[in-house]
Amino acid sequence: MDLSQQILQYVLSGLSTGAIYALIGLGFAIIYNSTGIINFAQGEFVMLGGMLSFFFLTTLKLPLFASIPLAVFTSTAAGIAFERLAIRPLKNATPMSLVIITIGASIFIRGLAMLLWGKDTHALPSFSGNDPISVAGATILPQHLWIFAITLLVIIANKLFFYYTISGKAMRACAFNRRAASLVGIDVKRMVLFSFVISSALGSMAGIIIAPLTMTAYDVGIMLGLKGFCAAIIGGMSSGVGTVIGGLVLGTLESLGAGLISSGYKDAIAFIILLLLLFVRPQGLFKKGETERV
Repeated sequence: MDLSQQILQYVLSGLSTGAIYALIGLGFAIIYNSTGIINFAQGEFVMLGGMLSFFFLTTLKLPLFASIPLAVFTSTAAGIAFERLAIRPLKNATPMSLVIITIGASIFIRGLAMLLWGKDTHALPSFSGNDPISVAGATILPQHLWIFAITLLVIIANKLFFYYTISGKAMRACAFNRRAASLVGIDVKRMVLFSFVISSALGSMAGIIIAPLTMTAYDVGIMLGLKGFCAAIIGGMSSGVGTVIGGLVLGTLESLGAGLISSGYKDAIAFIILLLLLFVRPQGLFKKGETERV
């Protein structure tokens, strides 16, 4: 394989990984826009998606395509419980207090998963086989195509929901100005709950579709969550195309760096990119500058 084919291989792998980061980043952005907080428990919903799918598949002996929706539903229910029990009861809490609560929830969920399923790593079977597909001298697995397809469907569904449904428009209004939204009759608490529902569902789906490639365990959510957060920062905390592009850029640069420089720097590359971005353009690559009238 010559250099051009190697680069193409790295780019294809990076785009697949970046699509996962984009899904996780969208979850971060949706909750941030609705509540103003960073939900550092988002990575644990990614872990729950993979682990619950494995549980339904192996312990309950359900078929794969029955285990997947059940895992998404259960993870979403966990997201609802998290919002109801940990976020909603707090009144006039500072953003820092809420962030600490999300970190505490992350530790709790991870510890509970370790008690239930142990520390072993597990893999889900591929959705449609393991025979590689050749693309211009590079190879790609069918699971990568599933990742691209599901990510594309999520982006389209996200766009349709936020721009063409009443609830989606209400969530956008809350993201723009919560007080004004409440004054015109929008139930802000309900919109916050919707944001946790969507975020936990997106996270669990990301965990499910990546598990056949990278396996899953009780602690996989830590690094995936942080990289999804990096994707959201690159995208300017936008719950739209910006975060998706941020995830794809991050995944591609990470894969190229690991392949052409050293795989030992794979995880560090994401955070180097984040630090450079925060120095150069703190508002993110795809967020327009805001002006304030005085």
